[in-house]
Amino acid sequence: MLGRQQNVARPELKDMVLEASRALAHLDADRLEELAVSCDALNREQVHADAESRVRLAREASGSRQQMAFLACVLEATRANLRVLRQLSGMQNGRLEYVPRAGKN
Repeated sequence: MLGRQQNVARPELKDMVLEASRALAHLDADRLEELAVSCDALNREQVHADAESRVRLAREASGSRQQMAFLACVLEATRANLRVLRQLSGMQNGRLEYVPRAGKN
């Protein structure tokens, strides 16, 4: 069964990260959920992967460094936006209170 799964073509990590960034930027929750499932499958695949498969994924990860950094920036901006939206919601509901900042934004 595992051999059959390894023959199934999967998108390259670089492409998955780029698509995740785009989906997040467009707030495409359905596609983000699909990508999360793909990432879970990729993680499970690595548990049983042979040395060659692990080396191949390591190369993909190295080649995806810029895209991963971009996704990290998009995630951080999304977190900051979520904090602002929660504050605004609190203000509208009369629950305005001081919340100390932890780190950036």
